[in-house]
Amino acid sequence: MYIHQLKKWPAFYWEAGRTAPILAAVRYRQGRMLGRMEALGFRLRENTALQNLTAEILKSNEIEGEMLNPQQVRSSIARKLGMDVAGLVPADRHVEGVVEMMLNATQQYEEALTADRLFSWHASLFPVGRSGMHKITVGYWRGSEGGLMQVVSGPMGRETVHFEAPQWQRLEQEMQLFLDWYNSDTEADPIIKAAIAHLWFVTIHPFDDGNGRIARAMADMQLARAEESAQRFYSMSAQIEQQKQKYYDILEQTQKGTLDITDWIEWFLRCLDLSLRAAEADLATVMAKTQFWDKHGDTTLNPRQVLMLNKLLDGFTGKLNTSKWAKLAKCSPDTALRDIQDLIEKDILMKEEGGGRSTNYGVKTK
Repeated sequence: MYIHQLKKWPAFYWEAGRTAPILAAVRYRQGRMLGRMEALGFRLRENTALQNLTAEILKSNEIEGEMLNPQQVRSSIARKLGMDVAGLVPADRHVEGVVEMMLNATQQYEEALTADRLFSWHASLFPVGRSGMHKITVGYWRGSEGGLMQVVSGPMGRETVHFEAPQWQRLEQEMQLFLDWYNSDTEADPIIKAAIAHLWFVTIHPFDDGNGRIARAMADMQLARAEESAQRFYSMSAQIEQQKQKYYDILEQTQKGTLDITDWIEWFLRCLDLSLRAAEADLATVMAKTQFWDKHGDTTLNPRQVLMLNKLLDGFTGKLNTSKWAKLAKCSPDTALRDIQDLIEKDILMKEEGGGRSTNYGVKTK
């Protein structure tokens, strides 16, 4: 028996004693993140939001096994938000639709969530009315044509069935109940409400396809309400994708349990906390990079030096030596050495100790 078949469905409950400490920690980290972002200039905030929205869309689709073109996603977001960003490329119709759905969820987060709005999201995800090779019902709840709706993961032919969703005859009533709750004022913290909304919608699974992506967009919409901000400075889907198996495991465990959803809420909060921690680390890199260029903005540098310094500031993997500089900057070893020596004289680069056979270099941060 699945939770949607229980007599008191959907009367969810949870142990506040277990979830409250994690929620408090998340709220603290969330507040600190928003405070730090406010301290950044408009341009940096805008670029950070663009980076995280791009990651959210890419990773939410990647969870479902669909790989989108990062440049197309980034370009589509920038154009739709009217951002002045260099290097934009055209995006195909599918990417445009995916981006449109996410932006509608996060930019118009204060608007009510209605059946018609969800139908529009679904139609944006499947602009040609097909999921892969299969024709699906688009812009409306699934019907009898698809038969039993099973929620699965894994490659075709080796799928794992996690649970079965309610039959199509129940969808009108189930979704009306869900939407009434989503749009109402509840005593639950908005972040707790995001966790419940994600679980509840995925349980109903009202569409032929795209339910996971819509559930994550819906959770993002609720998190935007919690923060009262349309700008996204972290990516929940990026963290979910990193622990995708645990995501499906906790969903399956919850579906086969009782209406006590403490474990699910606890998992959701910990996942959110990890995504905020990752964003803090990224922000520290952004701020260090900003401070560096503020300090050296008037220093005369050639394009190769600017390129390589940005690579180092972004967290260059491995040791940087003359040969790597020459390869990455596409110049001769002699030119690379001159570039490096010039930066050492300008007190920007330094030799690192213990370099072995070749000398390694790093950026001077102080």
